[in-house]
Amino acid sequence: MKKSELRKLIREEVYRLYESKYWFGHVGEKDDFGDKIGDEIIDAATKMGPWALMTPKSFKTHGRGKLGTGSGQRYKKQKDGKWLKIEG
Repeated sequence: MKKSELRKLIREEVYRLYESKYWFGHVGEKDDFGDKIGDEIIDAATKMGPWALMTPKSFKTHGRGKLGTGSGQRYKKQKDGKWLKIEG
């Protein structure tokens, strides 16, 4: 295997591992339903159909009720400001 191919393979694998564990999108002060965001967010399907970024409180009201592949993920804010996936 050429050095450039190996570098590309390593870069893709690192990106895949990192991407699956951290939220990369913007997180504002409030969720999609106007609730103030604290140290946890949930990116999940809603009862209305579309997905939304929600606080746990909003998820109880508007979420489909379960997290996992195809349903949603829960993230917790870390000391460095990144959002680590903890469920789903």
